[in-house]
Amino acid sequence: MSDNSPVPIVIYQEADQEVEVRLDAEHETVWLTQSQMADLFDVKPQNITMHLKNVYEDGELVEEATCKDFLQVQQEGQREVKRKRKHYSLDAVISVGYRVSSARATRFRIWATRTLREHLTQGWTLNRQRFEENARELEAAMALVRKTAGSPALDAASGRGLVDIVTRYAQTFLLLQRYDEGLLTEPRAQAGGRLPNLKEARAALASLKAELIAKGEATELFARERGDGLDALLGNLDQTVFGEPAYPSVEAKAAHLLYFVVKNHPFADGNKRSAAYLFVDFLYRNDRLLNAHGEVVVNDVGLAALTLLIAESDPANKETMVRLIMNMLASP
Repeated sequence: MSDNSPVPIVIYQEADQEVEVRLDAEHETVWLTQSQMADLFDVKPQNITMHLKNVYEDGELVEEATCKDFLQVQQEGQREVKRKRKHYSLDAVISVGYRVSSARATRFRIWATRTLREHLTQGWTLNRQRFEENARELEAAMALVRKTAGSPALDAASGRGLVDIVTRYAQTFLLLQRYDEGLLTEPRAQAGGRLPNLKEARAALASLKAELIAKGEATELFARERGDGLDALLGNLDQTVFGEPAYPSVEAKAAHLLYFVVKNHPFADGNKRSAAYLFVDFLYRNDRLLNAHGEVVVNDVGLAALTLLIAESDPANKETMVRLIMNMLASP
């Protein structure tokens, strides 16, 4: 879901004022009006209009992809007035920044060029070192596997188990490497996915609660809802943006369901256990609990570790965490 709430943000380091922009976490961009761009580059709005016109006429950017209408609320006297205003993406802001003639725009261009150079040089060097270290680790592990595979004591069943370990290790290694490098992208996913309604979610949790209480592992506080948190959470997952599902795939819904229940604390007690149970329940409802080989996509130990990882993660890393879960669920 795009978070289009206006928030104050410093666009670049040398800016001497904050500009309140709209953040779009899903598409990893921000949206500014022409007036905001004029403030940012210290020029008149008419200059921004002219440069945007040239950017689109020159074919540098596609207007439909970098310009959107957002509803803006303004207080005019005693009235609260809502108007649609055109907003432009970060790509458009950068393009205009390289065309505007002002002292602040010049500082922007210097900053942008320096930042790009740092990313290209420092980032390449750092990534190369990490890849080489990871490659050495994988090579050492594979050498041990080759040595074990040559043992005369290895029977057919053990051999199959060894192959399974190697396969799982290699997949996990590559996945965690991409996570570490910040290179995780959303995998190919299965469109759709039916979320439980509030009644179904409550019934599933009531069943879990009864079982845990019987074992002495929970109290009456377990899964007791705090306000309408659960209802709002499920509604949020099922909403649409510009007529399209905010979370269009089984993987996206499952990942966000687990993340939001852990992080939003909709229950008085047992949020992590409830999150894990609703996550598994969702996968079961959508025939995704098992993979093509009849194995659970995330085993008990893995799910517990993943839930704790989410709980301890920085909210700023939400998108990375969600991509990690989606990649773990994606069919090979």
